[in-house]
Amino acid sequence: MTKTYRIGQIVPSSNTTMETEIPQILRRREQDHPERFTFHSARMRMHKVTPEELQAMNAQGVRCAAELADARVDVMSTACLVAIMAQGPGYHRQVEQDFAAVVAANAAQSRVMTSAGALIHGLRKLGAKKISLMAPYMKGLTAKVIDYIEAEGIEVVDSLSFEIPDNLEVGRRDPQQLLQDVKKLNTANADVVVLSACVQMPSLPAIQQAQNSLGLPVTSTAICTARNMLDLLALDARIPGYGRLLEIQ
Repeated sequence: MTKTYRIGQIVPSSNTTMETEIPQILRRREQDHPERFTFHSARMRMHKVTPEELQAMNAQGVRCAAELADARVDVMSTACLVAIMAQGPGYHRQVEQDFAAVVAANAAQSRVMTSAGALIHGLRKLGAKKISLMAPYMKGLTAKVIDYIEAEGIEVVDSLSFEIPDNLEVGRRDPQQLLQDVKKLNTANADVVVLSACVQMPSLPAIQQAQNSLGLPVTSTAICTARNMLDLLALDARIPGYGRLLEIQ
């Protein structure tokens, strides 16, 4: 009998990427495995990627977690990395505790995670000690992301900030442009390249091409989110075409 899993995401209202990239990855998995997935979202209002809007958006997370718990999703995750990382090192653990409490209060059994924690989880799966990354954020927010990652024991040797404050504009960016952008990134001493440290900046079509070109593991926060979901569900996470993280078990 084929088992169906419900995938829940807590999505910024202006995010147009995570409800396409996560399903794309898991639909590809369905070609090789019997499990099937359905996708469910709750939304938090956010337009501009600024510290003030990110903090206001975070306050809506518990409501969204309760809504997804009502749907009895099998796993739920935030779908915004910088909103978590901007609050200071380790904050994803507090969010996960808050969500777990909401799930328990609703007599549900949903596994909980965040895209911020998923990036750390994925980098550790890859054995990363030093990384280079690209992000659409203003430089101040990218600095907070770097501080967060380094507080987890992973050095960021280089980064590029595209400085796009409008979240809708981030989602309209051509993912193939990343193949040109990465040429400006210092990857010489990196173990892993994060082609998109933002879940709103599309990257899937460029991941495998970038990895083939660089000869290094290449990933994104969206791919790390999918990997973390599969790990929490205890499912085989190997999916071809999306970089090293989905090549290893």
